[in-house]
Amino acid sequence: MLGHEIYRGSSYGSWHPLHIPRVSTVMDLSRALGWLPRDRFRTSPRAKPAAVTAWHTPDYVAALQRAEAEGAARAGDPQAYGLGTHANPVFPEVWRRPATSAGGSFLAGELLAEGGVVNHPAGGTHHAMPGRANGFCYLNDPVLAMLALRRAGARRIAYVDIDAHHCDGVEAAFAGDPDTLMISVHEERRWPFTGALDETAGGAAVNLPVPRGVNDTEMAFVREALIVPLVARFAPDAVVLQCGADAVEEDPLSRLSLSNNAHWAVVAALRPLSPRFLVLGGGGYNPWSVGRLWTGVWGVLAGEEIPDRLPVEAEAVLRGLTWQNRRGRTPPDHWFTTLRDAPREGPLRPEVRERVARARALREAGAGRSRATA
Repeated sequence: MLGHEIYRGSSYGSWHPLHIPRVSTVMDLSRALGWLPRDRFRTSPRAKPAAVTAWHTPDYVAALQRAEAEGAARAGDPQAYGLGTHANPVFPEVWRRPATSAGGSFLAGELLAEGGVVNHPAGGTHHAMPGRANGFCYLNDPVLAMLALRRAGARRIAYVDIDAHHCDGVEAAFAGDPDTLMISVHEERRWPFTGALDETAGGAAVNLPVPRGVNDTEMAFVREALIVPLVARFAPDAVVLQCGADAVEEDPLSRLSLSNNAHWAVVAALRPLSPRFLVLGGGGYNPWSVGRLWTGVWGVLAGEEIPDRLPVEAEAVLRGLTWQNRRGRTPPDHWFTTLRDAPREGPLRPEVRERVARARALREAGAGRSRATA
């Protein structure tokens, strides 16, 4: 696992959805469970400005550094660079924090040169664009991770994104790339309002917008009928999974109804499909659901058994969290005592089945055109 203490004290601001602790909770919970000895943990380095210009524009990188140094956005920065906006405020670590996440993604590429598994929960900032901040994201560490994997010898990369929001920045980076397969499962009619079913990014993307209330049964169908067969057929040299925790029922910024079991099942299913596997974080705005879900991700990757009841030390980590949300005033007891949610199974709706079939057909048609022109 990759992590850093910068995430413990850094906040976008007390009013922002990302003022909650997330990565620090995962680190603390994993240690309390005995899952994170020293030899399984690496501190993320901070990326150098020149390194992130592998995708980001030099003027934007300079503006981001300047905003941290001056403590405010300059006139014109919100319009030109997306800095100092409601979604992307200027806060004390506005350069150092995303640069540390980017540094973790660069390090992950290096660590996976010869194969293996890396968990980078601070990663997953999939909305950032080359020259501007976007959707709570300042640097696009998934893009930088994929470029690092390429430099380390992974030519064909499958990128799977199960965040509640579409991965618009990653799609912009790899549109039309025949050596990239991007699969995004996201809530329909949800910001950034991209990733329509028929948008294929020049044949590189499979977009599956799902209706509100998607349950574990439906996600299992998506996993087995779409994600796993497409990734297996693509035969990637590396798989990158953006495992945003905002698709669970308790999250305040989406209207999906998954349990964390659905995310863990995707992690387990993708692991054997490539010699290199990188799991990133992403969205997630309920501190208990994020901490429990991402700790369970690490448990799955590390081969640990998810306990029925947390030990006292782990329970204390969760009882130490607070959340200025109506559900944070009276959290249910299982948010403190367990990692695993109760399964949220339900009907497999016809529209989900039909959209999966359509997404597969679009992929097959695109693959057929690629073979015909090869």
